[in-house]
Amino acid sequence: MSIYIDVAELEAVPPGATAQVEVKGLHIGIYNVDGTIYAMDDLCSHDLAWLSEGSFDPTTRTVRCPKHTSNFDVTTGRPKTLPAIKPVKTYATKVEEGRILLLLDS
Repeated sequence: MSIYIDVAELEAVPPGATAQVEVKGLHIGIYNVDGTIYAMDDLCSHDLAWLSEGSFDPTTRTVRCPKHTSNFDVTTGRPKTLPAIKPVKTYATKVEEGRILLLLDS
């Protein structure tokens, strides 16, 4: 069964910004692209680095890993450049009453 979990205030992640949240032991990167919220596992699939600490480009919807510079599409979790070849998991999101909610397996 999947449930939506409240993880952050929308104001804390304005358009063009990123944040990292920890939910049920998972580190998840939150990305705001022109008011649309995307979420994906924050750990790079290539090497141990927090993607949300890399550079985020909302115009291309990509985040660059700070360790080896792979770009990941925040809408799909797929790497766009090497050396990463495996995607990271993405999560459905919604905003209710100014709060960001993530859909997680219970």
